[in-house]
Order: sequence, then structure tokens, then C-alpha cells
Amino acid sequence: MLEALMKIFGKGDKPSGIIAKERLRVVLIHDRASVSPELIEIIKNEIINVLSKYMDVQKKGIEISLANDDDSVALVANIPVNNMRHGSSIKRN
Repeated sequence: MLEALMKIFGKGDKPSGIIAKERLRVVLIHDRASVSPELIEIIKNEIINVLSKYMDVQKKGIEISLANDDDSVALVANIPVNNMRHGSSIKRN
């Protein structure tokens, strides 16, 4: 997520107008969803904890954000997976 924020808030090859537009888009999405950056971080950590039971994930490469799609907000996650954990017990209800 830090890399995603750095891309949005950091310097890059994009003109400042495009960067400002992306920043505003992120702020509006978070505002519409009423989700603080702290809550996003909590959600990210909980997702990591659950997925780590079943697969080996690259924690530093995980990006979680909110995306706006017309009248709704979607949670978008990019989670690099090294491999599945074999032998993990899966409880089924």
C-alpha cells in the first residue's frame, strides 16, 4: 500500500495536474466510503492474517485500496502469492 501511496503522492514522470487529479480522486473515494487510512491498514492486516494460513504471501508487496465505480466503492487488493501452504488444515462447516 505504501508503494501505491508513493505513486499517487510521490514525484514521478506525470505532470503535476495529473498527480493532483489522482490525489483528489483518492481523497474523494475515501470520503465517500467513510474509511480512514487507519481502518484500511487494519483491514489489510486482517486480510494478511487470514491468507497467511493458506498461502505464503509477500507482505511488503501487498497493495489495498478503494476504487470508485459510479455509485459504489470497491475494495481492490493486489496480493503477491509465493505459493500455497500444503498440509494446512481447512475446516469446513
